[in-house]
Amino acid sequence: MTEPTETENRTTSRMFPDGTGPAADPAGSHFERRIRSFQPRRSRVTTGQADALRRMWGAWGLDIDGQRVIGLDEMFGGLPVVLEIGFGMGEATARMAAADPGTGILAVDVHTPGQGNLLRLAEEHGLSNIRVANGDAIILLREMLPPESLAGLRVYFPDPWPKKRHHKRRLIQPEFLTLAAGRLKPGAVLHCATDWEPYAEQMLAELTAHPGFENTQQDGGYTPRPAFRPLTRFEGQGLDKGHVVHDLLFRRVAELPLS
Repeated sequence: MTEPTETENRTTSRMFPDGTGPAADPAGSHFERRIRSFQPRRSRVTTGQADALRRMWGAWGLDIDGQRVIGLDEMFGGLPVVLEIGFGMGEATARMAAADPGTGILAVDVHTPGQGNLLRLAEEHGLSNIRVANGDAIILLREMLPPESLAGLRVYFPDPWPKKRHHKRRLIQPEFLTLAAGRLKPGAVLHCATDWEPYAEQMLAELTAHPGFENTQQDGGYTPRPAFRPLTRFEGQGLDKGHVVHDLLFRRVAELPLS
């Protein structure tokens, strides 16, 4: 998940005025500028992606402004909903939605080309169980989702922030896990995947230590890649370089400890 640059914000504002597409900075100055777990990435929005955003954003898009609590039952017609944080160009998300039409996927990212591409794929394949959210996933979880409203949470290949001085920017930290546990239904699974070995080790340690989660693996280790998580182009490139991909599936405990 990447944060838009100032140039991308200006471009987005010009391309999608008056709510005709994702807002450049949906939360504005309403919330503190905390340390972000995502970074800028430049990429051009194609004509097809822009067209999908203009036509579909009003019905299928959500700007994360932090100003209201959203009703997932209304948004997804009563389907159980999984939140996906950081979906890239959306190919894997579309494949999972097609394979499991009985589950809604609320897919969050800030990368405008990816948002447009996922909406294009949803339309092309007739996927009515996808909604695309634009903005900071932390604000979405903290301000806009009711407690125990999610049937699952997916965090696939988040930025590993490999330099030690940047480790504080990694998403999988105790505060995030506490927030996520409060929004997941009892028994719902948090599924993480990474090809960065030191980050995988941190994920395993943080999740194992957190009282709101329990490992679905009886041996307390990593999980073999489940069949429902597609092999992405990004993952394939990592495997070609000799990277080892680790999946972690942790279940939210039945009763959260009192804070």
